[in-house]
Amino acid sequence: MRTFILTLFIAMVLIPMGCNADRNQEKKQATKSLEHTEVDEHEHTTGKINTGKAEEGTGDVEEIHFSKAQAEAVGLAIETVLPSTFRQVVKTSGQILSSQGDETTISATANGLVSFLNRSIAPGTTIRAGETVVSVSAQNLPEGDPVAKAKIAYETVRKDFLRAENLVKEQIISVKDFEQVRLRYETAKTEYEAQASNYRAGSVNVTSPIGGYVKNIYVNQGDFVSVGQPIATVSQNKRLQLRAEVSENYFRCIRAIQSAHFKTAYDDTLYKLTDLNGQLVSYGKASDSHSFFIPVIFEFDNVVDIIPGSFAEIYLLALPQENVLSVPVSAITEEQGLYFLYLQLDEEGYKKQEVTLGQSDGSRIQVLTGLKQGDKVVTKGVYQVKLAATTSVIPEGHSH
Repeated sequence: MRTFILTLFIAMVLIPMGCNADRNQEKKQATKSLEHTEVDEHEHTTGKINTGKAEEGTGDVEEIHFSKAQAEAVGLAIETVLPSTFRQVVKTSGQILSSQGDETTISATANGLVSFLNRSIAPGTTIRAGETVVSVSAQNLPEGDPVAKAKIAYETVRKDFLRAENLVKEQIISVKDFEQVRLRYETAKTEYEAQASNYRAGSVNVTSPIGGYVKNIYVNQGDFVSVGQPIATVSQNKRLQLRAEVSENYFRCIRAIQSAHFKTAYDDTLYKLTDLNGQLVSYGKASDSHSFFIPVIFEFDNVVDIIPGSFAEIYLLALPQENVLSVPVSAITEEQGLYFLYLQLDEEGYKKQEVTLGQSDGSRIQVLTGLKQGDKVVTKGVYQVKLAATTSVIPEGHSH
């Protein structure tokens, strides 16, 4: 009897535990089934949204659709990549300067006070050859008018010379004494004629020897100037110099430099010396005591109104390299330190291609990896294609 009761008690305890275990197992299976269904739905939905996106490890390429009509609207340009000659480049900076002989300094020809005939003259004013820039007057100075003094000295010595001519004929004075008088006369005559050549109404007119424009003015109205003191600088602005400052690290490459491209600070246009009748003038054989750079100087015709004195970004072109793959600079885009270009796959299909870049001459840039011969690269309308690539990708998300 006791054994029966014990057996019945154990059975009553085990039956509920078994039911709970069955319920827990059913819950686990139901949860797994639900998770599997959600994953399937998520993967299915994601696959529908990103049908154009490459799967990792598959090697497929995401294609960008850009219609023919869009390409014509933005003026899309394509270039087929072919090996070509590309010069070694030394990138540096420098300055645009006026060429020697293209610029002159106007100096005072007499001592006195400066008076500008054209009160509105300023840097940039156009001036003709022979035109008066300033007049210099010494009438009100304590030392007196130097032209008037030179005239008096000349006339006095001239009288002595004429008298000496008669005396030497009569052998009253020696030939040696006569020559000394003649020397004093010639000297006084030269001084007076030099000062009196531009002497008008009590002042000396200082004129410009060349036509051009006023670059600098060094004096003000009423300033006192001495003979030889600079008054203004006049430049014709026809022939300019490009002075590149090259680091000593490239000293061995300087002899190979033949031409250059440059951009000014105020203009994004790339200028080529070959298009401006440019030529290499000289290069430094040593660095300056106040600098660690070596000058390389070119001359070129200023046919595009480049401003002398402006600073420039310079690409010095050295020895040519053969069979180099390069593309226009306009074909390259940059994203977070990485560089990309866009290749045409077919008439309306494009793809984004990462590349490794080499040297640039300002117009074209060398491509080291990521490009091969025969590829068709977008060179104009790049950002429109880039925009089409970003707008065509729908962000991944859940679909319920």
